[in-house]
Amino acid sequence: MAPTAPPSTTPPSSTAASATVRFATEADVPTILALIHELAAYEKASSAVSATESSLRNTLSFPASSAPDKPGYARTLLIYPSSLDDNENECAGLALYFHNYSTWRAAPGIYLEDLFVRPKFRGRGYGRRLLGELALETKRVGGERLEWSVLKWNEPSLKFYHSLGARRMEGWVAMRVDDLKGLGEGEQGGEEGGELERLGKWGIGVEWR
Repeated sequence: MAPTAPPSTTPPSSTAASATVRFATEADVPTILALIHELAAYEKASSAVSATESSLRNTLSFPASSAPDKPGYARTLLIYPSSLDDNENECAGLALYFHNYSTWRAAPGIYLEDLFVRPKFRGRGYGRRLLGELALETKRVGGERLEWSVLKWNEPSLKFYHSLGARRMEGWVAMRVDDLKGLGEGEQGGEEGGELERLGKWGIGVEWR
């Protein structure tokens, strides 16, 4: 899914500055799943969501304050309104991300998988606040770039990101091999398997030394 955060054209407000941004814990999994479904509905792709609470618990990282780099495939930041605002106990949005790597720069980076702010909380600068926290996290790990993908039809988000200094990677085309059906079954998987299985027939295994 592409990050979705309609624009806030004003500088970071006191509302955004007073909001609480924290790492998600395992107890937040139901909230994360609900936000994923809301984002998918916005992108008209609800049927594409196969995530469950169980699969999220098994694949997300839930770093503690004393160990922010606890192993895991992806991390989640959640944002909550300040105690002075209405609905302060309701999560306003999330930023779900993972680390990537640039060989040319020999430096890590962060890939933003999902950015979503619930409609009733938009216009308060929460999307910008989440991106700001991700920029700081990128610098914390010694990274040099923060990147994400945006649906071509999502003009409000494209304009928003452009206003923050992000640039389009016009010379690149996104590529994906999808469908995990039969993955790891090798030649015995049959032609009915998924794309990754068929591609995997070109591999014979990696040695560990």
